[in-house]
Amino acid sequence: MHAKDRKFTEIINGTTQFLVPVFQRDYKWTEEQCKRMWKDIKNSAVETDSGHFLGSIVYVAMEDSSASCTRWLVVDGQQRITTLTLLMVALRDYIDESKWSGGLDSPTREQINEDFLINGCEPFHRRYKLVLRRSDYATLRALIDRTNPPEDHSETILRAYELLREYVDSCADPDLVFRGATNLDIVEVTLHRHVDDPQLVFESLNSTGVDLSQSDLVRNYLLMGLDESTQTRMYEGHWSQVEQLFLKSGGALNSYLRDYIALETQTTRQIRDDRVYEEFKKAFPSPGNEGIERLLDDIVRNARYYATFMIGDEKTKWLDDPMGNVRRLAEVPAILVMRLYGCFEVGSLSEAEFIQALSLIESYILRRAVCRQQTRGYWAVFNRLAQRLDQDSPLDSLKVELYLLRSGNYRFPTDAEFTKALIEEELYGLRVCWNVLVRLENAETEEPSDTSQLSIEHIMPQNENLPAAWQEMLGSGWKEVQQVWLHRLGNLTLTAYNSKYSDKPFEEKKTIPGGFDDSSVRLNKFVRSQSVWTETEMSERGKVLAGRAITIWSGLNVDEAAVKKAEEDELRTKAKRRSVNDVGMDSETRTLFDAFRQEVLSFGNVIEIAENRSVSYHYLTRFFLEILPRKGYLAMVMPLDYSEVDAPEGLVSDATAWKFIPNAIYDGGVIMDLKKVEDIERAMPIVRQAYMVAD
Repeated sequence: MHAKDRKFTEIINGTTQFLVPVFQRDYKWTEEQCKRMWKDIKNSAVETDSGHFLGSIVYVAMEDSSASCTRWLVVDGQQRITTLTLLMVALRDYIDESKWSGGLDSPTREQINEDFLINGCEPFHRRYKLVLRRSDYATLRALIDRTNPPEDHSETILRAYELLREYVDSCADPDLVFRGATNLDIVEVTLHRHVDDPQLVFESLNSTGVDLSQSDLVRNYLLMGLDESTQTRMYEGHWSQVEQLFLKSGGALNSYLRDYIALETQTTRQIRDDRVYEEFKKAFPSPGNEGIERLLDDIVRNARYYATFMIGDEKTKWLDDPMGNVRRLAEVPAILVMRLYGCFEVGSLSEAEFIQALSLIESYILRRAVCRQQTRGYWAVFNRLAQRLDQDSPLDSLKVELYLLRSGNYRFPTDAEFTKALIEEELYGLRVCWNVLVRLENAETEEPSDTSQLSIEHIMPQNENLPAAWQEMLGSGWKEVQQVWLHRLGNLTLTAYNSKYSDKPFEEKKTIPGGFDDSSVRLNKFVRSQSVWTETEMSERGKVLAGRAITIWSGLNVDEAAVKKAEEDELRTKAKRRSVNDVGMDSETRTLFDAFRQEVLSFGNVIEIAENRSVSYHYLTRFFLEILPRKGYLAMVMPLDYSEVDAPEGLVSDATAWKFIPNAIYDGGVIMDLKKVEDIERAMPIVRQAYMVAD
């Protein structure tokens, strides 16, 4: 690598060409950056002795450079060199259109063309001194050649040119502009092909990540070290498809890469947004040319799955509604949907099963929202579900894994919990309120209502000072009725006449033009048939709608045998993670433990798990014994009822009498101490009793 200070004119003058690699980002500078450069140029114009430092440009010589034309591949600095080129186009056009003529050393239209824009004697592919990406390049060529911009022109390039032209016009002094531009000092960094690593240089110059997204850095990491033709092929055949998929999705590409890395590395913690690039490099170090192509194939395929969920796809219209129903509730399940889509494409998940899986995810999220259950750690939940999905039977395994969440903070709410929350809790104010009402209106119908112009209506008004007609209808306890029932499902509906209804009496809300009696909204069918609207009607309607809700957001029905197998597999996996030799105990206790352990394992179908400070034993999936090493002896906890244990006097004690048992992680009704090998024979009948109960 060689670096030195040079004037901008020295770098770009002569028969030379700078190519921005096809994988690099498009031109991104806005008015803020252009304005800052214009200020630098004006300052540079008066600092004739020292010049003015603009920044750096890094490039590497291309293999097809010739004696007549030196070609450089731009590694860093394309935004600066593009803006300076646009400035020269603007200056040339001003000189030409204003018919300006200065002194002997003043710039001319021809000079600017020849020195800064065009290699006049070179063939077309070497004609322009700066070659950009796609529409950026076509738009720049049109500006240089003074032709109409192409139909798919770059708005960013045009806006920058127009802004710079305004600056030049307002200055009206080409000498000053030219002097300022040509006096700019730039650090020119030239890399030696096959010696310097462009990516390492690029990272050091962009360590702050300014103006570069994590996906930009990942793309450059994958493609920068390849030769130009391979770069172009890999970009156009692979990465450009990924960019196109996420073109209108904001930061979804970075989110996709984060989730893709998580699945590939089986990580359990969500990668920080600003660490995606670093984690990508750890996950895929030096993949090589063939490895990059395979990796890009996989990235493109999974990107299509991810984008279909986040954005939609014309080719899979049948997925629009079920995916949209999930996405409107949360985007975090994208990592799981990506895995499900992969199973669908390989044929282990049918269309009907895919839709059923999406409906299950929707039910899980919505039921938990209505029941006001924790949502903060959802990414970890959906990541776990995605990683544990069985490729051969994805729907069944999804059901099982959701069921296995039953003992934690992320369990699937039951029908009873969901129904109770819908009827008795306030729905209005929850983020899912609109989703609930719209799906109650349109689910499972071939003629859905257009809800785009509807809003949420409180049938019993929100006004704390209810009009007299409402107070009379609700009775003497109207304030309490309003306070309890106002925001519950039974009192909520959809209408296009919210402002028209206002606080009008119930009968008037029904009969006015556009009132409930005229409404085509299905949610208002029950309301139309009522002569009064009191606590009774609100309660009855809430129950009716809740009954419909549990058919739309169905519960979790799991095959019991599949659950037991999954639990057993999980225990056996856990058993392999740690050896009982890692559980701390003194030599005397270890001798006792080894002898006792052999007797327990002889029962058959026993799974032994080394916990942090104990060892637990399970008959297939059911816990029956936990051994707690103590100094010189073993304590044991078993899930037996103390009153039903037939044991010699003093051998066992009632564990429920203890406030807590040190180091125990399982609950039990019986605790027993084992202090010498000779006691094992007396203890085994009790242990066998616990084993048989677990059977």
